[in-house]
Amino acid sequence: MTSSGRAIVVTGGTGGLGRAVVTALLARGDRVAVPYRDEGRFAALRASAGATGDSLWGSRTSLDDVDASRVFFDDAATRFGGLNGVAALAGGYRGGGPLETAPVSDWTDMIAGNLTATYATCRAALPHLLKAGGSVVTVSARLASVGGAGAAAYAASKAGIEALTRVLALENRERGVRFNAIAPVTIDTPANRAAMPKADASRWTPPDALARLVLFLLSPDSAPLTGAVLPAEGPA
Repeated sequence: MTSSGRAIVVTGGTGGLGRAVVTALLARGDRVAVPYRDEGRFAALRASAGATGDSLWGSRTSLDDVDASRVFFDDAATRFGGLNGVAALAGGYRGGGPLETAPVSDWTDMIAGNLTATYATCRAALPHLLKAGGSVVTVSARLASVGGAGAAAYAASKAGIEALTRVLALENRERGVRFNAIAPVTIDTPANRAAMPKADASRWTPPDALARLVLFLLSPDSAPLTGAVLPAEGPA
């Protein structure tokens, strides 16, 4: 596979950042596989991204299920004849207040949806990436390093993603697979605007800008870089 026709899995591909990454990958001639939960959102992604033929494939998958993730990655590799990279973008946010009063479900949901999903994704992807080399990009958050009152579960899950990324980078540095993370503050998505209508969105980072960073980390142009957590705090 050439760099302009690689096979990339994008988890969270129907979300705000994921759509931007999928669209950019397709525009440069890559083939993309997207695990999803909602058939309608995947159909909307296909329409908005202008996907044609087999350039974009997906199936309904629970990413926090290790076995389901393995099945998805095996199917994607079979369809595309191998895999070259993964943008592990799936995740969410929940801040329910101080630790002692926040719902227990905040903790279980954030660990499952952010950290376990990233773990299952990397575990399922590695057997395929080790065959030809490749790159994995994960998503942390600034709160992982500075903390955030009322968001213990979210911050801890993202800190776990950073630790996992660094460990996998060390384990696979000599095996041809790279792992890096981006750590944005707030992404300018419709969901975030709806959740924070009074916030100054001009200070947020547009999905297209982050997508360019993700594509760089997936590409051979970033070959010397592994084990990095790159802050992404600017508006553009």
